[in-house]
Amino acid sequence: MNTPAKKFEWLLRRELWEHKGMVVWAQLVVAAIIFALVAGALLLGQNMSYSEDGVRLFSMREKMMDESVRQVFSDMAPQMYLVTAAPLYIMLGFLVFFYCLGALHDDRRDRSLLFWKSLPVSDHMTVLSKVAVALVVTPAVTMLIGTALSLGVILLLCLKMAFMGVNAFGALLSSPEFYLAPVRALGLLPVYALWALPTVGWLLMVSSWARSKVFLWAVGVPLGAAVLIAWTNRIFALGWNSGWFMEHIVARILGGVAPGVWFAFSRIEPGEVVRAGGKHQAAGDLFLASWGTLATGTLWAGVAAGVAMIAVAVWMRRWREEG
Repeated sequence: MNTPAKKFEWLLRRELWEHKGMVVWAQLVVAAIIFALVAGALLLGQNMSYSEDGVRLFSMREKMMDESVRQVFSDMAPQMYLVTAAPLYIMLGFLVFFYCLGALHDDRRDRSLLFWKSLPVSDHMTVLSKVAVALVVTPAVTMLIGTALSLGVILLLCLKMAFMGVNAFGALLSSPEFYLAPVRALGLLPVYALWALPTVGWLLMVSSWARSKVFLWAVGVPLGAAVLIAWTNRIFALGWNSGWFMEHIVARILGGVAPGVWFAFSRIEPGEVVRAGGKHQAAGDLFLASWGTLATGTLWAGVAAGVAMIAVAVWMRRWREEG
């Protein structure tokens, strides 16, 4: 049956088929490189050490490992989910940005738009499938690959500690935080989607109408407007707060796809959150602080703007077919 849900599923499959290299393979390659580097460091490194409060608990050169490092390791393991996968999360912002930039423009450029418009699929459903890939599918894939990478690195560290006479498996597997950390990462997906919506909406809107040089239009227009406002304010001494436009407009429509950017937009210092929450509680504290940003008016103003720009992108796709 050609139900709307079935059509939407096929649209998602089409997007994944066309962009599998970006959504999946690129991230898998980066994860494999990180894993290989960590494995090589553990196998060949001779200068690795760890100290806490001025006391050396672990030294590979001295072949020494204090028994207390087992508990320290189990406490720090949840933070390793974030630290190990950090390159993937940085990469995620670029992947989503450039995916949205070409999502609607590429269809017009290669004339495949005429083929897709001949199918019994509405324009709004097509655009929403691209929004779903940008805000849900790609971040979810990143989180899953990042979790698998982190588990692999933690396993390597446990094996290395076992070879040095310390069994960390028991303390690690009995720690609730070890299981909660990846769940929290997936739990941040709605937060990411809401904060990234203005950027995704802007990029899709530009992608729907720009004939060429999509990147220059998407980046140059807001930056040029910011420079023009600042220049006008300075020349005519108008007393405008030109920084407000840069912070609340330009930054929101260009930088919203970066994971964790909601801390900057909400004026929350992650380091302060971690210090206030106590030692080895960074993952849980950052998770709660992230969800707390949903109570800010800045977020919902951006969501409204993002929805409006996506609506414009749907309208433009319906009426514009030339490249």
